[in-house]
Amino acid sequence: MKKVLLVEDSLTESEKMTRYLEQGGYSVYEVRSGEEAQLRLKQQKPDLILLDLILPGQSGFEFCRKLKADPTTKGIPVVICSTKNTDVDRTWGNMSGADGYLVKPVDENTLLQTVSKFIR
Repeated sequence: MKKVLLVEDSLTESEKMTRYLEQGGYSVYEVRSGEEAQLRLKQQKPDLILLDLILPGQSGFEFCRKLKADPTTKGIPVVICSTKNTDVDRTWGNMSGADGYLVKPVDENTLLQTVSKFIR
């Protein structure tokens, strides 16, 4: 089963996206911050990371740059999933190394289509 690491501090959003992903056949690991995600990545490498931008501690942009700079995680696709919906935010996402960008609230079909695009 393909694994998704969900980095999302909103319990409501996390539960909704986890439900969608699990119904789509994915195994989901939820964490609430970039720091928790780093600890989880030391234990297990996911097939994809869904990343919120507004997180406690470091921002999602900063965390994405760290992931893409690290040889052990740079190959993992990162899809930003945020309420920020401007061209500037999308540009920053691209500059941070994100592979995709979704705007919340995300519907089930869009989420599953995007995830399946990056997980073969």
